[in-house]
Amino acid sequence: MSIIQGLLNKIGLGGSYGRPLSVFLLDDDRLRHGWFARQFKGERLDVAEDPSHAIELLSSKHYDVVFLDHDLLPEHYYAEGFDDERSGYAVARWLAETPARLAAATIIVHTRNADGALRMVELLRRTGRQAEHVPFHMLAPRIKQLRRG
Repeated sequence: MSIIQGLLNKIGLGGSYGRPLSVFLLDDDRLRHGWFARQFKGERLDVAEDPSHAIELLSSKHYDVVFLDHDLLPEHYYAEGFDDERSGYAVARWLAETPARLAAATIIVHTRNADGALRMVELLRRTGRQAEHVPFHMLAPRIKQLRRG
């Protein structure tokens, strides 16, 4: 993405100019994979279920939008502590440590885990990333905004 396109996106005047959006999803729930595929029909969507595969894809491909889930394993759902290495936090940390990679991408943390989301968004924003928390049940309107550009 060009610098001009990144600036236009930042102020809300971007848009894909006729090309499909390139979307990345980190989520372990295969039902959600289908939901995202329907939301982004006609766009390019890559999916990873674990942090290592996510980092592999993010390091080698361009994405306009990156969706990150925090809790990737059933044991994370009601855990009292954090398991950073096996959760979406590991991917957020990698993105924070490689600020030039996908610098203009919009990052949306879509987890229902508000504490995990807050940690991820704060980490990403400290490095200048465009990151926000949108709980999964509130994603549809946000995705419509993204698709309109």
